[in-house]
Amino acid sequence: MTVTLADVAARARVSPATVSRVLNGNYPVAAATRERVMRAVDELDYVPNGPASSLAAATSDLVGILVNDIADPFFGIMAGAAQGAIGAQSGGTGGSGGASGSGGSGGDQAGTLQAASEKAGGEKLAVVCNTGGSPARELTYLTLLQRQRAAAVILTGGSLEDPEHLAAVTAKLSRLAEAGTRVVLCGRPPLGEPVAATLAFDNRTGARRLTEHLLALGHRRIGYVAGPGNRTTTRHRLEGHRAALAAAGVAEGPTAHGRYDRASGYEATAELLDGDPDLTAVVAANDTVALGVCAALRDRGLSIPGDVSVAGFDDLPFAIDAVPALTTVRLPLHEAGARAGRLALGTEAPPAGGVATIAADLVVRGSTAAPRA
Repeated sequence: MTVTLADVAARARVSPATVSRVLNGNYPVAAATRERVMRAVDELDYVPNGPASSLAAATSDLVGILVNDIADPFFGIMAGAAQGAIGAQSGGTGGSGGASGSGGSGGDQAGTLQAASEKAGGEKLAVVCNTGGSPARELTYLTLLQRQRAAAVILTGGSLEDPEHLAAVTAKLSRLAEAGTRVVLCGRPPLGEPVAATLAFDNRTGARRLTEHLLALGHRRIGYVAGPGNRTTTRHRLEGHRAALAAAGVAEGPTAHGRYDRASGYEATAELLDGDPDLTAVVAANDTVALGVCAALRDRGLSIPGDVSVAGFDDLPFAIDAVPALTTVRLPLHEAGARAGRLALGTEAPPAGGVATIAADLVVRGSTAAPRA
């Protein structure tokens, strides 16, 4: 049922005129009253019907792209490719001009705004919303995009494994889809409801093949530096790793959880080696974490791969330039992002059944070798 201005007024215990003044910002209203009205707006998930024609329906020029961290190449590559595809399909240049800000742990600004085209007619504005991994910011951005009647929303990367948050996100996306907004999940598992076109990475198979490679080399004492324990990407990659060990009859090595960054890889490796100094290989949650693993090993006087083999995940651009070059699992981030952009515009048909599983390929380089006898 559609929520009206009168519903908000009743919830906030004010007149409809007061609600209108708060939302339009064109008349002074007491702070306590304003807070009551905005709380009612959030609780009822009210979407104002603005006077501008662009807000009349979900056919605006706005496309929202949600990322955990725009500075992380994993997200930056997908967001950039999506923006480029949106610009190309809109008939524009796909340029990257615009203002930038951070909506992560350091602030609540609206992220990076990029004009997807400089030509008049048919262009879209891609707004990259940096959540900083905050569940609250993710929901806030979805609400803001809903109020702006966004033409499309793209959510990138794994999701938080929290039933309450997942239910809230699903509800938001359902309302967006009902209003005509195209919803695309890129690198995120499908939702329980068919409200979005989903491009899901096969993280389990990629992780399993990576561990099988180490096992084939003769490694039996393998440590694992995992990502945050409450993320789907972390769980799926760890499940693939453990499945390979179980199939080979090899006991699980120590596991340490941390952030998806270099510092976490460094700290976790020290923890693993303190607990088991005889490890012959370390698998990292991603390539950035793997750089921290390598640094920690070198600081302990260990060589790579002579003493300890190291493997990453994602095949980010710097992986081949690491010394030695990283053995890793390649995810087609650019291709997935570009496809998400086309799905957001409706220029590509959704995958059969709404979900496409994207393969993850093993890339063997110099950072892994057989353990010393």
